[in-house]
Amino acid sequence: MSISAQYDPTKVEDKWYKYWMDQNFFHATPKTGKEAYTIVIPPPNVTGVLHMGHMLNNTIQDVLIRKARMEGKEACWVPGTDHASIATEAKVVRMLREKGIKKSDLSREEFMKHAWEWKEKYGGIILDQLKKLGASCDWDRTTFTMDPNYHDAVIKHFVDLFNKGYIYRGLRMVNWDTEAQTTISNEEVIYNEDGEKAILYHVKYQIKDSDEFVTIATQRPETILGDTGIAVNPSDERFKHLIGKKALVPFINREIPIIGDDYVELDFGTGCLKVTPAHDPNDYEIGQRHNLDTIDTINLDGTLNEKCEVEKYVGEDRFKVRKMIVKDLKAAEILVDEEEFITKIGRSERTNSVVEPKLSLQWFIKMKDISKRAHKAVMDDEIQLFPAKFKNTYNHWMENVRDWCISRQLWWGQRIPAYYYGQDEGDFVVAENIEKAVEEARKTTGNNSLTADDLKQDEDVLDTWASSNLWPIAAFGGFDESCFDPATGKIDKSKNEELSFFYPTQTLVTAPEILFFWVARMVIAGYEYLDEKPFENVYLTGIVRDKQRRKMSKSLGNSPDPLDLIKQFGADGVRTGMLFSSPAGNDLLFDEKLVEQGRNFSNKIWNAFRLVKGWEITETEQPAINAQAISWFESKLNKALTELEDHFSKFRMSDALMTAYKLVWNDFCSWYLEWIKPEYGKPIDAETHAATTELFEKVLKLLHPFMPFITEELWHELKERKDGEAIIVAEWPKAASFDDTILKEADLLFEITSAVRNIRSSKGISPKETFELTTNSSVVDSIDESLKKLANISEIKSGDKPANAFSFVVGSDEFFIPATESIDIEAEKKKIEEELNYTKGFMKSVEKKLSNERFVNGAPEQVVAMERKKLADAEAKVKTLEESLASL
Repeated sequence: MSISAQYDPTKVEDKWYKYWMDQNFFHATPKTGKEAYTIVIPPPNVTGVLHMGHMLNNTIQDVLIRKARMEGKEACWVPGTDHASIATEAKVVRMLREKGIKKSDLSREEFMKHAWEWKEKYGGIILDQLKKLGASCDWDRTTFTMDPNYHDAVIKHFVDLFNKGYIYRGLRMVNWDTEAQTTISNEEVIYNEDGEKAILYHVKYQIKDSDEFVTIATQRPETILGDTGIAVNPSDERFKHLIGKKALVPFINREIPIIGDDYVELDFGTGCLKVTPAHDPNDYEIGQRHNLDTIDTINLDGTLNEKCEVEKYVGEDRFKVRKMIVKDLKAAEILVDEEEFITKIGRSERTNSVVEPKLSLQWFIKMKDISKRAHKAVMDDEIQLFPAKFKNTYNHWMENVRDWCISRQLWWGQRIPAYYYGQDEGDFVVAENIEKAVEEARKTTGNNSLTADDLKQDEDVLDTWASSNLWPIAAFGGFDESCFDPATGKIDKSKNEELSFFYPTQTLVTAPEILFFWVARMVIAGYEYLDEKPFENVYLTGIVRDKQRRKMSKSLGNSPDPLDLIKQFGADGVRTGMLFSSPAGNDLLFDEKLVEQGRNFSNKIWNAFRLVKGWEITETEQPAINAQAISWFESKLNKALTELEDHFSKFRMSDALMTAYKLVWNDFCSWYLEWIKPEYGKPIDAETHAATTELFEKVLKLLHPFMPFITEELWHELKERKDGEAIIVAEWPKAASFDDTILKEADLLFEITSAVRNIRSSKGISPKETFELTTNSSVVDSIDESLKKLANISEIKSGDKPANAFSFVVGSDEFFIPATESIDIEAEKKKIEEELNYTKGFMKSVEKKLSNERFVNGAPEQVVAMERKKLADAEAKVKTLEESLASL
């Protein structure tokens, strides 16, 4: 058999992915007697393409789902995409603009036709890219948040919450995206971590019928024309006398009251606060308390309107007006100061435009009561967050939760099922469809002649997160008529086989930044409709950053193309490279060298396979040292499996990979294969070869979740397999007991071998040259034959130091290698002194640790015992080294 010298992922990845798909290995169905293991993918935006964050998140999900599948669980990974209202509509509008078509020239139906065409053409790109990564999703279950069934679930959800009194329509201060021309939630407002430069403008306002002025400081002078009051702290001696008087708004001389309000801080700014209720949430609250007028001077597109009362500003963009008004304030000599400072400016996550606070009539969900059970579930660890530090973040958000604005001024999305039948704001009904709306409107008005033509549906759509919050439920048909009861507003999952089997899901893998956008809201929905948590564990990944700790982004040009990385290093190399440094909740500092290390790991495994496969087999008796090597590696493997399970149980994915990596690279490839390797040109005994093949199979199994492609390739190359006998469905190796004695003996063997090799290297002794090893210790008796082979030693003699020899110490024992020429005594002394000083320093650090009562009383017993053993070993080594030094 001809085996290529290097592993070529391009020749195997597409082949095996197609094979898995053809064999239907990814598909899961409810099965009696089997345990379900379910993951729902955080649905990427339908506009999206694969980026490094997706790579990390989906690699982790695939590792978990592949391991569960091998454990014999019915592993179901539900893929899909989110319709992403704002992002998708922006893409479609841009596409139409390139064709010379304006959105404003189209009807809603015409626009939606274009949007669906765009979705069909581009919407599946990211899912196809995930296949290149090896994602073993149940593609038959691919879900889109605008699929008919999912759409219906979202509408039923809205109607149900409205009927329960959770949804209301009201005039509230919202975050307005002037570019997308829609509201966005508080969580969709982002701030530059380092802040942004801004200017604080100090402006004089004249007191009516007086020569007196007050000075206010504002960052947004373009809102001055919407001022309806000036607030001061009622206990501020500087301004007490002005409360109740009137001030004049610059340029337009509108009279506005000066009011006393405790919101104004005595020691902040000038002590006087301009109050613009239409353009600031805090000002709005002050305005409500003091019955101030609300004057909205800014249009939906960010231009000023007629209410500003200055004709030259009308129709101009707010930031252009800022420059104009500053110039005019200077000319009027009422701009007294300009102060540069750094502040956090809210920007839309979707368009990056500066958010404009606006008073607007919108739809909201009352969050305080509906979120109580979801809050408690996480705080009581019914749902566990990994790492647990995010419980504090979750707790803070839930304790301070505010009503959620769920309406968006867009066309792409689930249209709000509210139907208006009159002129007043309250003249509407909420229903699943127009037919039911007509029935409701007739009941409400008593007018049985009302028809569909008399009703007009709300123009807005729902916030994207108000549909993806149903993801784990709706993906399994939870709102189907068979199991959702509108009368009770509950889902009976016993009437839905899929939901009953796969829900609640086991693990959610997502990013911390959507802990509230998505995770908390799914938890709320789970308890609201099923009285059950939607998932057991939430693994929160970190952000992928570059070596300078900058978040990877296209705009910075610091993010590699994931598909290019896969082409260059192979999917397995990229997967392991991403996981080498991805501790839960902490940012991953990406370095292409990590991916290169992943590729090198693939090559290491490939070379181990070539070695094993290239041996000629004979029916001779198995050498004792081979039996010893096999026993050792079996124990090492079982110990590694025990560690691996512990890491997986705590979602320490990087640690889990490193355990597998060290076992394969160091223990299997570097030591075990070297230990059993026959002399050059000689055959290996059949018993050892069979055992090695079996151990190699186990190694491939535990590597498979991390490196699916190379492991599947080698699984089939290692020996003949039956049709369908693939590693993807092979049984996960179970940890058995391991022999600590043989592990310690092997550690000694490897330490002595390494010391011999270091002396060979430092003294220029050929690795092929054999020599005697002398020692006054009996610790090598159990490993003497293995030591002879690994260290290339002709004989191990018991005795004192020979006249002319190099020495080294392992533990408390000294070993001697005959020198081929006279030894430089001073150099040897120096070497021993260096080792002695190092060992004494180490001994002191251990003594310090053991003298710490908090450590001794608080650390696990086995940890303290290990430290005591380290101290004893160090003391013995010091004694041996001092004796060696004295004998020179």
